[in-house]
Amino acid sequence: MDCTGNNLFEHAIKRYQLGNSPSELLDDFIKITNQTPQHSAGWTCLAWLQLLENQREEALTSARTAVRLNPQDPQAHVNLCLALLENNAKGVREHIEIVKQIITIAPNLAKELKESLKDGLYRKPNWKSLKKVKKWLDL
Repeated sequence: MDCTGNNLFEHAIKRYQLGNSPSELLDDFIKITNQTPQHSAGWTCLAWLQLLENQREEALTSARTAVRLNPQDPQAHVNLCLALLENNAKGVREHIEIVKQIITIAPNLAKELKESLKDGLYRKPNWKSLKKVKKWLDL
C-alpha cells in the first residue's frame, strides 16, 4: 500500500496498534518526518519507536523536535524525559512538571498518557526509565 502524508501516518499508527514491531515502523516515521518536518505527532511517534529500539541519541533529537513543534503535547514531553534519562542528560524534572501541569488542565490527556505508558511497559517490560517516569507522574 503506497501511502503519503497523513495517510501514511494513520496507516503506520494502525500497524503499531495492531502489534507491528517498532523496528518495522521506524522507516515509515522517518519518511513522515522527512516529508513533513513540522508534523509534531510524527516526531513524537518516531522518538517513541527509537526509545523502544534503544536508539537513545536519535530519540533525544526526535523528542526535542516534537516538544519544540508542540509544547502542549504531554507525550512529547514524556518521550523527552525518557530520552534524557536514557542519555544521562539533565532537564528531566522540568519536563515532568510540564506534563503534570498539562494533565491537570486537561485530565482527558492523562488517560491517553497512562495507556501509552502501559503499552511501553508491555513492549519493553524492563524499561527502567519508563518505570521512573510513570512513578514520578503517579500514573
